[in-house]
Amino acid sequence: MTAIDDKLTLVAPVIKHRRIDLMPFWLLLPSMLLIGGIILYPLIVGMSYSLGSGTLLKPGTFTGLKNFITISSSSEFWNAVRFSLIFAVVNVACSYALGLGAALLMNRDMPGRAILRIVLLLPWIVPAIVAVVAWRWMITDQYAPLNRLLGLVGVQPIYFLSTEFWAQVSLFALKVWRSFPFVLVSLLASLQAIDKSLYEAAAVDGANRWNMFVHITLPQLRGISVVLCILLTIWTINDFETPYLLTAGGPSGATENFIVLAHRLTFVRDKLGQGAAVSVVAFILLMLLAIALLRVQEKEQ
Repeated sequence: MTAIDDKLTLVAPVIKHRRIDLMPFWLLLPSMLLIGGIILYPLIVGMSYSLGSGTLLKPGTFTGLKNFITISSSSEFWNAVRFSLIFAVVNVACSYALGLGAALLMNRDMPGRAILRIVLLLPWIVPAIVAVVAWRWMITDQYAPLNRLLGLVGVQPIYFLSTEFWAQVSLFALKVWRSFPFVLVSLLASLQAIDKSLYEAAAVDGANRWNMFVHITLPQLRGISVVLCILLTIWTINDFETPYLLTAGGPSGATENFIVLAHRLTFVRDKLGQGAAVSVVAFILLMLLAIALLRVQEKEQ
């Protein structure tokens, strides 16, 4: 018998009589049941609805991929796809630009910086319903405060929520206003973590502020910037309350994204299968973005 066989002979009884501690599984069981009840069960039910012809009152029958084929040939579905992508691109680009500019400003020593931080964070703190009601009050008709201000400089009233272009502009502005404080907080924390000796060495080498920003600041912010852009994209595509409360997807579907379209198909037209199919498509897109986010975080670590 070899030395390896002797070791295996000594270890085998220990492995044979080793007990599995079930306490961690019992401790995790309530959380797993809660997650299953809140997330997994509705997800499975929603996917089953997308494969049927039922309504909110009748279960219907199994139809396979018919609902997906129906929505893929619908112009309103592709309009929602187009608007969702434009909505995400505009919000990510503008929120990141404003957030980066505000973070660079807040990172400098200046009087009243603490008060300015609070003011800039207010859009993020204010509940969505309060923010949307305030915006509607400012732009809803020709007698709204914003139109009164425009009238003082000789500009004719703009019907912000009645025309497709201005409704989209209003929604973009509201979403950016509510999103950029998150970018500000994240980038400001990353800016304060950058080693100051890098800037001191660059200054000794004769680099100006622009060169420091391009070759030191931006590379140091690359990881958090990618994560922020993916998160903002997910949150924007999955946003329901902002477009629904401000414009309800109108006028003529100009501000209707995936989630608002799914809501309208399900609760207004009573086409449960098609609404669920739109939700499944949005879910797949969001899952792909979430996987990309996890890959980026893993790479950065």
